[in-house]
Amino acid sequence: MIHTVHLDDKYANIKNLMQVIRNQEQGVRFEHPFISDKVVKEEYLTSKDFWEEADKRIIKICEQYGVFQ
Repeated sequence: MIHTVHLDDKYANIKNLMQVIRNQEQGVRFEHPFISDKVVKEEYLTSKDFWEEADKRIIKICEQYGVFQ
């Protein structure tokens, strides 16, 4: 069963709870990619994954045009 919960993180106890939840390896999904880099919706990339993919594409294009040898 999946539960949708809305948490107001302006309270210290909720921030602590969110930190505990973020550390879970399974069963937790945050809907916004900037909140957690562990699990995100399929159509989203974490910022780390985005820049890794961008770097790969830049290197590939540079190699294709002889910028990197």
